[in-house]
Amino acid sequence: MSFDPSTLTYDYNGLIPCIAQQDDTGEVLMMAWMNADAVAMTLQTKRVTYWSRSRQAFWIKGETSGHTQELIDLRLDCDRDCLLAVVRQIGAACHTNRRSCFYTSVTSGNEVELMTPQD
Repeated sequence: MSFDPSTLTYDYNGLIPCIAQQDDTGEVLMMAWMNADAVAMTLQTKRVTYWSRSRQAFWIKGETSGHTQELIDLRLDCDRDCLLAVVRQIGAACHTNRRSCFYTSVTSGNEVELMTPQD
């Protein structure tokens, strides 16, 4: 069965959340937004492409930083309103230069930083 990005459930802005996960470890790296064109571009190029809400433009992960995401698999959730991009991440995934955007834990009511920026 062929896939058509227009069959996904997008929000009122035409966006769908996409979670990036490292292929070999299962580590959750980040979450960003895609529109139908970004989904199609990602599938075509195998370079994960997101939609920047602040810039109103596409951004290919790693295009300026060199911290790229190669698409291994794109998965849909059961409601077709969230994506999981299984990727091969090179370098940091977070704009703070950390491996993952999920580097803060709330433990006993306190925020605890779990990782420092990469060198």
